[in-house]
Amino acid sequence: MSDRLWIKNPLAMFTLSGQDAGGGVVVQGNRLVELVASGQQPQTAVEHVFDASEHVVLPGLINTHHHFYQTLTRAYPGALNQELFPWLVSLYPVWAGLEPEMLEVATRLALTELLLSGCTTAADHHYLFPAGMEHAIDVQVEAAAQVGTRVTLTRGSMSLGKDQGGLPPQSTVQTETAIMDDSARLISAYHDPNEGAMVQLALAPCSPFSVTTDLMKASAELAGQHHVRLHTHLAETLDEEAFCLKMFGMRTVDYLESVGWLGSQTWLAHGIHFDDDEIRRLGAAGVGVCHCPNSNMMLASGICRIRELEAAGSPVGIGVDGSASNDHSNLISEVRQAMYIQRLRYGAANVTHYDALRWATQGSARVLGRSDIGEIAVGKQADLALFKLDELRFSGHHDPVAALLLCGAHKADRVMVAGQWKVVDGQLPDVDIRALMHEHQQAARRLVAKHGG
Repeated sequence: MSDRLWIKNPLAMFTLSGQDAGGGVVVQGNRLVELVASGQQPQTAVEHVFDASEHVVLPGLINTHHHFYQTLTRAYPGALNQELFPWLVSLYPVWAGLEPEMLEVATRLALTELLLSGCTTAADHHYLFPAGMEHAIDVQVEAAAQVGTRVTLTRGSMSLGKDQGGLPPQSTVQTETAIMDDSARLISAYHDPNEGAMVQLALAPCSPFSVTTDLMKASAELAGQHHVRLHTHLAETLDEEAFCLKMFGMRTVDYLESVGWLGSQTWLAHGIHFDDDEIRRLGAAGVGVCHCPNSNMMLASGICRIRELEAAGSPVGIGVDGSASNDHSNLISEVRQAMYIQRLRYGAANVTHYDALRWATQGSARVLGRSDIGEIAVGKQADLALFKLDELRFSGHHDPVAALLLCGAHKADRVMVAGQWKVVDGQLPDVDIRALMHEHQQAARRLVAKHGG
């Protein structure tokens, strides 16, 4: 039997389980086995003790939408100061030059950046498969294993190129047969449906303006056969709504229903431009929504109606989105931004720091269809993010949990994934960050140079 670790007497703890854990938590193997009440000792012997008296302890944060490869095109001059469609048109030709080695280092860097911000589980939406990139998801599986975070890797796709009235260059789209064959292969090779899974797979046609109706339907059928989830971008901009009306003669949620996606197996990125009836239908079906506040502000897309979606029954989580529309991969910072932009819509009294932290933990877990993460409770996975309040920005605070967001925490001091410390004293012990950044920057330069940049 593995040793037991007592994370003792935290400065504060946000459990989401409603239980008193003021005395800390006990970890054994990859699980939380005991919550210790304030002023109490563990009920059974522990072999190791970590003094958490200077730490605010959260469930590991969960990122439900990203594009790891986009770390290679942050602050790209040709895409600055534009909204979604022209932003995509400027970047698609650059991204068409992506190579496996570029994706590998981009995945490692993105996951490392997320991990340092307290993120223990991340979903990535990879939909670029130009020639030479046929094994992109395999590359990501290996890279994620090196970093040691949990991942939901989505086998994205694009089949509607410029020649068919879509936005992507033809070199970036694949045939439906190639997409579906590879999707089935990947699910068989990598998807772990069990509690504690480190790798799960989902199917993720990119968006209504980059895939065909037939591909959306085929993806839903394959996902149903293998009991995996579905993911796509939807209702991010008014341009997208107009595109759906022009191409399919229906609004976005009607389109979603027409292709067999209106169900609890689905989660959507952005979900901004839904009317009241659409929100009701999404909630009744249990469709999840990932809120991406920084990206929505940078591209001036709008503000997701989180309160109405939750009230209707939709799980809501948080995502940093791609690092070319954010332009960083810092999840604790994203949680702060989510709180502020939602207050702008609903008022300060109606959106608390607890709400925002819940979206990024318990809410995000529900969005990904997982019940083993996102809370601090007995039996849950030992995924924890520990933050110190020892920087100038926190001096003078009076509520440690509120201070994380209000004072702008941006890095975790300790992060545990599946019972293993991955971040120690704000560092990854086995990772040379400077070497990683150098390798990544060289890849970014090569990618842009291929386009003549």
